[in-house]
Amino acid sequence: MKILLIGATGMIGSRIAAELESRGHEVTPASRATGLDASDASSVARAAEGHDAVVSAVAPPRDGSDPEGPLLAVTRALIEGVRQAGVRRLIALGGAGGLEVAPGTRLVDTPDFPEIYKKESLAQAAALEVYRGVEDLDWTYVAPAAEIAPGERTGSFQVGGDRLLTDDEGRSFVSAEDCAVLVADELEKGGHIRQRVTLAY
Repeated sequence: MKILLIGATGMIGSRIAAELESRGHEVTPASRATGLDASDASSVARAAEGHDAVVSAVAPPRDGSDPEGPLLAVTRALIEGVRQAGVRRLIALGGAGGLEVAPGTRLVDTPDFPEIYKKESLAQAAALEVYRGVEDLDWTYVAPAAEIAPGERTGSFQVGGDRLLTDDEGRSFVSAEDCAVLVADELEKGGHIRQRVTLAY
C-alpha cells in the first residue's frame, strides 16, 4: 500500500514508518517541514491524494495550553481532507485517558490521573466522538496503553476496545514498536473499522 504518514518523525510515528516499510509498504512522510498544515483540509487533501490510506500520529501540544481547539481542528481537517482526496482508510493515534477502567468511568476521571495530561486526554476523548460521527470513512482510533515508550518489538500483546488493558500487576504499558505493529496490522487486515482499539502487555 501507499500510505501517507502524518507525524512520521515523532516517537511513535518513526516506528510506524519503519514497521510499514519493513513490510514492503510505501510511506510518504508529511509534516510542517514538508509543507503540510494538518489543520487545513485542503492541505491534507493535496498530501493524501493518490494514497491508499492515511495514518495520523500527531500529538497534541503539551505546553500547558488547552489542546482541544488545535486537536479538534486537526481531526476535522483530516476527516475532510481524506474525503476530498478520495481516500477511505484513516487511522488516528490517540491516548489512553478516555479508556474505561470500570463501566462508565474513564481513566482520565480517576483521582490519581496526572493533572499535566488531563487536558490532552479530554481533547483526545472529544476527538474520538468526532470520529464516531463519521460513517463514510473506514477510520480506526488507536488508543495505546497508559504508558508507551521506545522498547522492544515483540509482536505479542493484548488487543482490546474501550477498556483499559493491564497486566497481572495492574500496569498498562506497551512499546512504541509494538504499537506500530498494531497500526500496520490494522492497515493490512482492517480488524477494527469505525472503532477504537487499544493494546497493552
